[in-house]
Amino acid sequence: MNIDSLIHTYKNGLLNDIMPFWLNHAPDREFGGYITSLDRDGRILDTDKSVWMQGRFAWLLSTLYHHVEPRENWLEAAELGVRFLRDHCFDSDGVMFFQVTREGKPLRKRRHRFSEVFAIIAYAAYAQATGDARAAEDAARIFKSVNQQVVNGLSPKVNSVTRPTRGFAWPMLMLNVCQILREALHDESYTVQIDRHLEEIQRYFLNAEHRAVLEICGPNGELIDHFDGRTLNPGHAIEGAWFVLNEAKHRGNDPELIRLGTTMLDWMWARGWDEEFGGILYFRDIKGGPVQEYYHDMKFWWPQNEAIIATLLAYQLTGDKKYADWFEKIHAWTFAHFPDPECGEWYGWLHRDGSISSTAKGNLWKGPFHVPRMYWKVWMILEELKLEGKDHATTVADHSVFSDETILRYVEN
Repeated sequence: MNIDSLIHTYKNGLLNDIMPFWLNHAPDREFGGYITSLDRDGRILDTDKSVWMQGRFAWLLSTLYHHVEPRENWLEAAELGVRFLRDHCFDSDGVMFFQVTREGKPLRKRRHRFSEVFAIIAYAAYAQATGDARAAEDAARIFKSVNQQVVNGLSPKVNSVTRPTRGFAWPMLMLNVCQILREALHDESYTVQIDRHLEEIQRYFLNAEHRAVLEICGPNGELIDHFDGRTLNPGHAIEGAWFVLNEAKHRGNDPELIRLGTTMLDWMWARGWDEEFGGILYFRDIKGGPVQEYYHDMKFWWPQNEAIIATLLAYQLTGDKKYADWFEKIHAWTFAHFPDPECGEWYGWLHRDGSISSTAKGNLWKGPFHVPRMYWKVWMILEELKLEGKDHATTVADHSVFSDETILRYVEN
């Protein structure tokens, strides 16, 4: 694929399609924050506000302002989210809500730890973009509080005495949060936390026997042979893979981290790629059996986003043509099915064959995060590849180091 054409696709798509859609429809200048439950043309479907999306969009706007271009409308919109988070999204006990009304009245605390994580990255990015000391202090303070309270991951969904578990979501997410904090606050001490989360991911969640990244496991990484334990989430694991690869890149293309990240990508691409229709499936059973969730074979927007980033980043770090081929496959399939050329942005939910399941562009779960983050990250990687030229691979010229035997030995050790 032509690199200049790809750069145009991702740069132009971000700046002239994705961002205008959300900036035109999401900011609530009457009550603050963002409304993200929108139909395909931007019509409001529901005015309740996702606290996740307040943090995610404020992070995105601040990040683009700092890294891409200091556009005043981006900063003004970022401030709407930061203020709404401060004024309306924390309960009196310091715990954040998951859902509030348009005016900011509390509705639900469900999955509040994720709300707090997204507030952390929003404050950190806003501090980096503006020099706001209060935002930097808030980011560090909330991180410290969450980090102290969440020791072994999020509260399990089942009785932890009857069936103790570990969840992949927390170390994977916190790995990326620490990366953002380290850069935004210019504080290398977060690297210690990053090392801990990397070790946890490798030690507990990479299952060499089944060549899979577990979504949940037992206390020592053992497979839990029930529906929940057997259910794999390829998109989630692939997102984690590119977080690991991003850390490898930060450390001068660290070969051990490249091996860890590409192992995760290889295993979960094999699990997630739909050989019949294309695209990344939502859930798979580790033993090939039926999956409990009825939407297991649908194509959601975000697993495609994460696979696009991961495959291109793996190609940049290894030079392995396999990853370039995978990138072309997922790029081509995704852009043939998800974007809405008439109204802009992307549909979020497709049936397995790629037909549209819902015309909604956003709700409490989908908003201006995975899609624009993908456009930005891929655009930046492509620009680097263009500068690096043909000799961009700096670590792994001999792909035999990624042989099955070596990977299994690496994971088991």
